[in-house]
Amino acid sequence: MSIIDKIEENIKTAVITVSDTRTKETDKGGRLAIGYLKETNAVIDEADYIIVPDDREEITRTVKNLLGRGIDAIITTGGTGIARRDVTIEAVRPLFDKEIEGFGEIFRMLSFTEDIGSRSILSRAVAGTSGRTVIFTLPGSTGAVALAMERLVIPELNHCVHELNK
Repeated sequence: MSIIDKIEENIKTAVITVSDTRTKETDKGGRLAIGYLKETNAVIDEADYIIVPDDREEITRTVKNLLGRGIDAIITTGGTGIARRDVTIEAVRPLFDKEIEGFGEIFRMLSFTEDIGSRSILSRAVAGTSGRTVIFTLPGSTGAVALAMERLVIPELNHCVHELNK
């Protein structure tokens, strides 16, 4: 991880890993996202790192709970593909006030050119805002998390939070 820009120290973040099989000990993608956030000075409490099953209602409930706690940014990992159990997008998208279409478009382009090639068409990663919170939904693989955090989330997080609070 070599991030140049630092996140403002008062940006409160949360990470939700969506998985039926991962635990905090085996969740490489969620821990990687947390590592990027901590390295760049964002605030993340251990209580704001949550693993939920691939269950639409549980994902929605967890995101809503975080929205009610004044979190500035929520990052989800997992459940963004096309498998039957991949329901993160369906759980989170209805909570958006505004969708940030460019995030998904650029993420898939970067995934295509720098990571997984044509398999990137299977990613449904999205981002959006809900109130004063920005939400990024990332695939669960460490390659996808690293790509999204390094190239999109970390470079734009200060700007997103500033825009939502001005």
